Amino acid sequence: MTTPLYIAYHFEVSPPVPGNEILMAELGVVGFESFIETSDGLSAYIQKKDHYSSILETLQILENNEFSISYRIEEIEQVNWNAQWEANFKPITVDGRCCIRAPFHDSAGHEFDIVIEPKMSFGTGHHETTHMMIQFMLDTDLKNKSVLDMGCGTSVLAILAEKKGSSSVEAIDIDEWCYQNSLENIRRNSCQNIRVLKGDASLLKAQAFDVIIANINRNILLNDIPVYATCLNANGFLFLSGFYKDDIPKIRAVCKHCNLSFEAQIFRNDWVALKFNKQ
Repeated sequence: MTTPLYIAYHFEVSPPVPGNEILMAELGVVGFESFIETSDGLSAYIQKKDHYSSILETLQILENNEFSISYRIEEIEQVNWNAQWEANFKPITVDGRCCIRAPFHDSAGHEFDIVIEPKMSFGTGHHETTHMMIQFMLDTDLKNKSVLDMGCGTSVLAILAEKKGSSSVEAIDIDEWCYQNSLENIRRNSCQNIRVLKGDASLLKAQAFDVIIANINRNILLNDIPVYATCLNANGFLFLSGFYKDDIPKIRAVCKHCNLSFEAQIFRNDWVALKFNKQ
């Protein structure tokens, strides 16, 4: 079997928050398949066969004067993603109650212990948005509730929902890698009540949930909030994240139009999570 050749771009990013996150998203669109955050930015990897000289020309962040970004390019024969991931993945604890760890970490005996092997999927708890969603969930009674984890990534939030007593959980993501990784993580945590689907909000017709969790991006949320509102049971909760403080007015305006009442917000660096209730 031929070992794939990779092109590595080593970026220096200032400021790294939210620069790294925006840069990763834009690089993913043009074909970069793996990322490792570094002390001064991030390294991005793409197979040489998929690389072309003008690959960075469509990246809007490189034209944004709010960020200073430089990079160097390196050709490498092989990347041991498991070794890279294990070297960079550290356990995280949220509010002293929920621990998210890798299979090679020992359990520390927290109230909620979740084992995640994210590979290329988003959602280890390390990112601000996932961390805040877990905070909302820890403070919410989910026992015997039906829960939707929209844009589930690794399904870490769906797994927490079941561990908190949810009667049924649906985890949906449009990405094939996230779909497969969710199935793996659900098995790894011995969950029984989670159904994973590949797709988007079009799958939600005629469905109803007590709690909807959507950690995606602003544009998708603005488009899909009316669908979430229709699917949310009376007195149900909607948790939203994946956007910045400056996006709050637009998110709240759409939710208000959909008869969703604002209840709470959490800030973490420049990111925010919002909680709404359906009367």
